[in-house]
Amino acid sequence: MSNITVKKVKPFLKWVGGKGQLLDQFDRLLPEKYNSYFEPFIGGGAVFFALNPKKAHINDINKTLIQTYAHIKNNVEALIISLKKLEESFLSRNNDERKEFYYSIRNKYNELAHNDFERSLYFLFLNKTAFNGVYRENSKGGFNVPIGSYKNPKIVDEDNLRLASEFLKNTKVTNGSFVDAVKNAKSGDFVYFDPPYHPLSETSKFTSYSKDSFSKEDQIKLRDLFVELDKKGVYVMLSNSSAPFIQEIYAGYKQIPVFAYRMINSKSDKRGKISEVVIVNYQPRLNLESVFGKDLSTSSQYQYQ
Repeated sequence: MSNITVKKVKPFLKWVGGKGQLLDQFDRLLPEKYNSYFEPFIGGGAVFFALNPKKAHINDINKTLIQTYAHIKNNVEALIISLKKLEESFLSRNNDERKEFYYSIRNKYNELAHNDFERSLYFLFLNKTAFNGVYRENSKGGFNVPIGSYKNPKIVDEDNLRLASEFLKNTKVTNGSFVDAVKNAKSGDFVYFDPPYHPLSETSKFTSYSKDSFSKEDQIKLRDLFVELDKKGVYVMLSNSSAPFIQEIYAGYKQIPVFAYRMINSKSDKRGKISEVVIVNYQPRLNLESVFGKDLSTSSQYQYQ
């Protein structure tokens, strides 16, 4: 039976680079079975919510994102009440008034501490009303995405937020480094890494998800952690771009192509279906060699377009 099943609970955030569109492709790439689940770059949590692990540890470097998960886990009813008031106030306004309201909320959001309840509240509001659900910070750590052009955005989904809250009850939620997030992973556990992708070219870099960008050195540090977990007997799966650099540093591990649609690019001819890579240290449930007709154990034997 598939590990990924259709669940009523959905990710409560729109998230650029989210893996919702790849779940069907990921289904064949999962380990047969595992103990605890770890996801150090949780983002919107599409894989986490789809897998429905009995025991999990999720983490992210984005403090406000993680505080929002924690508030939904522990204080969802208060969030729903306040978010409904924001939704009603926003939708009752005309376009010019909505813009003024949006930017006033964005300014308030940037003035609040990361662990403030209202910051999580505004984070959820901005996620549903900002341009394409993008989360981006400037060099000072301020959220700077403009308003989106939505006619009637659904800002609060009460039922799904309550389901997400129940879903998170048996989940450890932390804000820290990806290294610390997996320090307790043991043989037989499953770790899924979805880091900021290495750019396919120097001109394709996305403006920072947080004020601290993910460097080439960070990618190598993550690769070293992948190897360390592999030696401990942990099942590890990692998503990244199909950049030659990524293929090179993970040489020796299975590298499987998956295909996603990139919707955000300033040039329309750069949007559309693109190849990404999933790297695993175990034999997936589906015999991939029988599908691709070649050995996928080294990066040099499969070139991504």
